[in-house]
This record gives sequence, structure tokens and C-alpha cells, in this order.
Amino acid sequence: MSINIKEWNVEDPHFWQATGKKIALKNILISIPCLLLAFAIWIMWSIIIVQMQNLGFVFHPDPATNKSLFYTLPAIAGLAGATFRIPNSFLIAIGGGRNVIFITTSLLLIPTIGAGIALQNMNTPYMVFAVLAALSGFGGGNFASSMSNISFFFPKSQQGTALGLNAGLGNLGVSVMQVLLPFTMGFALFGALGGEKFQGTSVYIQNCGFTWIPFLIFFTLAAFFRMNNLQTASQGLSSTLGAIGKVLFLMSLGALAAGIGLVLLLYLKWNMWIVLPITVFLTVLFMKYFSPGELKSNLHKQFDIFHHKHNWVMTIIYTMTFGSFIGYSAAFPKLIQDIFGILPGGEINPNAPNPFAYAWLGPLVGSLVRPVGGWLSDKIESGSKVTHWTTVAMIGAALGVAYCIVQAKGAQTPESYFLPFLILFLILFITTGIGNGSTFRSIPYIFEKHQAGPVLGWTSAVAAYGAFIIPNVFGAQIKNGHPEYALYGFSIYYGICLILNWWYYDRKNSEVKC
Repeated sequence: MSINIKEWNVEDPHFWQATGKKIALKNILISIPCLLLAFAIWIMWSIIIVQMQNLGFVFHPDPATNKSLFYTLPAIAGLAGATFRIPNSFLIAIGGGRNVIFITTSLLLIPTIGAGIALQNMNTPYMVFAVLAALSGFGGGNFASSMSNISFFFPKSQQGTALGLNAGLGNLGVSVMQVLLPFTMGFALFGALGGEKFQGTSVYIQNCGFTWIPFLIFFTLAAFFRMNNLQTASQGLSSTLGAIGKVLFLMSLGALAAGIGLVLLLYLKWNMWIVLPITVFLTVLFMKYFSPGELKSNLHKQFDIFHHKHNWVMTIIYTMTFGSFIGYSAAFPKLIQDIFGILPGGEINPNAPNPFAYAWLGPLVGSLVRPVGGWLSDKIESGSKVTHWTTVAMIGAALGVAYCIVQAKGAQTPESYFLPFLILFLILFITTGIGNGSTFRSIPYIFEKHQAGPVLGWTSAVAAYGAFIIPNVFGAQIKNGHPEYALYGFSIYYGICLILNWWYYDRKNSEVKC
């Protein structure tokens, strides 16, 4: 079978059974581990910052500000990852699925090698870690192109399940990372090649970066030699080198916009609610006006989604689900450490739960149930109904977590509130996962085939800013002494999404049934 496939009609049952199914399964089986690695590297700063604080990294003399700076690193990765998703939303049409997955996976070697080197030195400047966190955003961006690519390989009747598996098992990279890195930090994984223990401790924190290198090399090669480009999905496809050049060019525009956002956030100290829309606007602006002729024409056709009302409605709703999942994943380990690790007087709590022992559970259950959201929506033939009830549960769980935080931060034994906190947070993760699957299932039913791929990418791009917003919000509220306020705000947002989903898709006379 040629790398570039010209004939592709998976809505024809005979073609699907005779040819399409085998090719689609081969591509998704490579896509999933590539996406898993992307998520792991994107969110790895959630574990790194916990260990950095344990090892005594200091970037500011004020303890409260220093804590806030730790939260800022995963937030930076979130900002960059979400920004990279914007060009990734349009890469499949111009670069081809196989070419895009190959190049975007190989780019992950840059932040992993860089982090492995930088973490070996206590005196590494904060800005170096900030740049590496931003480069980890390559992994966040990969989701948009991966999901857009897989949507073309499967018939509409199976897209809920296929997209749920690709996304859900890809999201599993967060839990894999949160389990694997505490383990690999405990020994010389690569012997003398991997460096020494960290300054008199028994910790090899550099393995947080180096651990991923062998896996990245293997699956980058697998993508290059075994995946396919679909001509029906990539009308602008040229030679492999030409496609890779276009992909890298658009990624560089995303990197430029993310870099400007980073300067505004760290150097000029602009508020994140100002930085975020500026970064999004600049990314789209650069793509629209700086792309060369042929590329600009192709992008212009895809930019038609911005004139579609439901693109914006689904963006808001999907941000509630995936934005919450990825944002909570980035903040959860540090939140456990800050809520239950400190007593009211400021002393260390000797009975505090170990964040490494529990943080991985949230992303795990959220990832595993994501295919259930797509499958259940296919089963009852309604993604909007599944989204409705998961949103109701999200509101209840978020308010429950806020209550536990209020009780824990004023208690002499905050650990006594950890079990209900953990259970409610796991429910929150589960509902975000199910909602991930149900909302993505709805998109192919709302939009025409040529629009569904870019919409899947765009909505996932905006939703990924949850990895920027949620750690930043928690960091600010931790500094102010009221982390529960963050959850009150998120609950109000969930209520707005509940109303939008009901009005546009789930009420009796809604204009679209999905």
C-alpha cells in the first residue's frame, strides 16, 4: 500500500470492510502512542515542579511568590501547547497525516533533551525552565492534528468511538507520566550517560526529560514508515519535504505568537486574561497574513469555520470538558502538596499525603472513561444528552472539592479531609473525560465533513488553554489564601455551558440534534 492513498471512501460499507478498516486501525495504533507521548511531555512540568520544590530550587526570596512561580511553569507549557494547537488544527490539510505526525512527534525531542540537561543544575535560571516549558507545548499542539487526522480514517458511525480511543488513550500519557517519572527519578536510568544524582540527594531529576527519548525515537520512525497520508484529507499535499517545510513554517508562526505571549506574561507582567486573547489573535493573524500564496489559499478555505456560529458554541462547551481535564491534570499534584502539606501556622504537615502517590489517579480515570463518552453517545444517538448530565455532575463535584479545601485549610489535621477531596476530584476528572468524548462525538453531526476536521482541531486548541488558565488561577488564589475561589469561578462557567448545550442542542426544539 502506498504511503499516499488516493481512493478513500469509508462511508461505503464494502470499501470499509475490504480495505479501509485495516488501514484505519494501523494508523490509529501508531497515532495513539505518539499522542500519549505528546501529552506526557506537555504535562510533565506538573511532576517536575513538585520535585523541584522538594529539592530546594529557589527563584524568588519570597516563599509565596516562589510557589506561584512553580505553578507558572506548567501554565507556560499550557499557553504554548494551546497556541501550537491553532496551527496544528490546519496542518493535516496541507501536510498529510503521516508527515504531520512524524514531524510533530520528532519535535518533542527538543524539550526532553533540554529539560534533562537543565534540571541537573540548581543554578539554572528560571527563564531557561520557562523556555523549556514553552517548548513542551509542542506536545499540547499535537492533539489537534492527531484528532483531525483520525477523523478522516473512520466512518461517521464509528467516529465517536475512534476519536474517543485516540483522545482517551492519548490523554493517558498524563497518568503514565505521573507514575513513571517518580519511578525513573529514583535510579541511574541511563548510567553514566544520564548524569549524577542531584547535589547530594538520591534523586535523578534529569530523568524527567531523558526518560522519553527512546520512546520518541521509536514512534517517530514508526510514524514515518508505517502511517499514511489521505489525499482526500490533504488536497494541498506536495512532496514529503515540501509538506514538512509547510508544517514547520506554520509551527514557527505559532512559536512566534507563544514567544510574544511569554514575554508579555513574564517580563511585562501583563494579566493572563489579556495575554491569552492577544496570543490567540496573533497566531491566527500570523497564519492569515504571513503564509505564502498557495498555503494562504488553503488556509483561507479552512478559516470559513470562523463564520459558523456553532464553531464558537462548541468551542465554549468543549473548553469546559477538555480544558478542565488538562488544567486540573497540570495543577493537581501541586494542589495536593499546598492544601494538605502545610498546617495553618505554616509548618510542614508530617502526615501529609504524597502527591506522587495520588496525582496520577485523576488523569487516569479521566482518560479511561473518555472513550465511554463517545461510545455512550453513539449508543443513545445523542452527544448533547451525555454532555448535559456530565455538566450537572461537574458542577456538583467542583463545589464539593471547594468545600473540602475550605475545611482542610483551617484544620490542624488537614489530611482528615483528603479522602473526600480525592473522591470528589476523581468524580470531577471522570465527568470531564466523559464530556470530552460526548462533545467530540457531536461535532461531526453539526458540521459538514470538510469542516469537521478543522473544527475538531480549533475547539481542542482553545480548550487546551485550560492548561494555562487553571494552574495560573490556582497559583494566584493559593498566593491569596483562597484556592476554593478558583473552583467557585469554574462552577459558574460550567453553569453557562449547561445552558448553552441545552439551548442549542438538547432542548426539544433545538436547531441541531447531535
